[in-house]
Amino acid sequence: MAAVAASLRANLRCKRPWQEASGALGDLGTFVPIVVALTLVRGLDLGTSLIATGLYNVVTGAVFGVPMPVQPMKSIAAVAITEGDRSLSIPQVMAAGLCVSGIAFFLGITGLIRVVAWIVPLPVVRGIQLAQGLSFAITAVKYVLQEQDFSRGKATGDRPWLGLDGILVALAALGFIVLANGSGQGVEDSQRGDDQDQEAGDEEEHVESSSPTTFAMRIPTALIVFLVGILLAAVRNPSIFDALRLGPSIPRITRITGEDWKIGFVRGAIPQLPLTILNSVVAVCKLSKDLFPEMEDRVSPTRVSVSVGIMNWIGCWFGALPVCHGAGGLAGQYRFGASSGASVAMLGAAKLVLGLLLGSSLIRLLDAFPIGLLGILLLFSGVELAMACRDQTSRLDSFVMLTCVAVSQGSKSLAIGCVCSILLFVLLKVRDVVFWRRLSTRSDLQPLL
Repeated sequence: MAAVAASLRANLRCKRPWQEASGALGDLGTFVPIVVALTLVRGLDLGTSLIATGLYNVVTGAVFGVPMPVQPMKSIAAVAITEGDRSLSIPQVMAAGLCVSGIAFFLGITGLIRVVAWIVPLPVVRGIQLAQGLSFAITAVKYVLQEQDFSRGKATGDRPWLGLDGILVALAALGFIVLANGSGQGVEDSQRGDDQDQEAGDEEEHVESSSPTTFAMRIPTALIVFLVGILLAAVRNPSIFDALRLGPSIPRITRITGEDWKIGFVRGAIPQLPLTILNSVVAVCKLSKDLFPEMEDRVSPTRVSVSVGIMNWIGCWFGALPVCHGAGGLAGQYRFGASSGASVAMLGAAKLVLGLLLGSSLIRLLDAFPIGLLGILLLFSGVELAMACRDQTSRLDSFVMLTCVAVSQGSKSLAIGCVCSILLFVLLKVRDVVFWRRLSTRSDLQPLL
């Protein structure tokens, strides 16, 4: 028990509280729009979802020791929001989440998820990350340039340049983040600087931390942008505070009929499953290894897959939002300063406080938050995720990776892109083997001639 307690304390150790708090907000660009839309359109229990996801954040931060995100299952949410009369009901959404998480748990507990991770070659993983990153970035640009109606899942027109949610406000946030954090190398540099400072002593640490560049790198940009967004939301619509009510939502057990299970599985779980397995398990483990190689043993496909299963089999029965992990969320949180489990634990604590104090009444405040600022946060998350592909320097690897991106974007299916690029990778490898075998045979015959 002592060893377990020591491990949990190490996973939650926080060297730079302000940066960790800023990094915790790096995934809000995906979380807030989906939660707002599901709450307004389908009547999702926001209070219960905040409490459940808050608990998930705290536990995953303590268990994994990296800023492991807790994200909505996007494909299920899309079917629930955008298909009008055919949209999934809340019981069907929960049934879909339970089906996906049950399969993920089975793959994890049996070890079969390791086989899946072994089958998917690195260029295909990078293609998945690049496709998902570009998708986030494109969506972010739409948030900035166009007015959004999340209740209908579509844009309603061009966003004005002026105003408290105008394009200029979003561009000002963009400029602030770029000037403070640059291209994102500041996170890595500041981490190295902290390690070097500890070894060098207090005097050199003072010199390092007093550097203007280092100071700028450590500005909690996402936290500042979020607080500005809250202030702008209050100024835009002061009446939102009148709608706030003290007290948590009362959790209710979701009644799922046989028909709900059938519809949820066919229309929700089947499209979501490839995204969960590929992006929420395989890709997130690879990205975590790239960013935190010393934590490779803790962030394994088996543990992540089991985590997805346990989270939803606890929360979905009470109407909590179906969630998974994701490479995009990890990239976004890392981009804005997160480097340990303490970051997501902070976010989880904040969700718990808000869920217990304000419950579902918080929806009015979230609905008034400037969408352009969420777009900027999502833009940096997408770009950071896409940049993971920069290690694919050979022609073969780049060819497979870009094919995965093209097919995924064209078919709007990550699963189709993954399968096609795996087949392409196998064909290229077979061709190389056959080609070199023939070449070596001719070389052996040449002296005889």
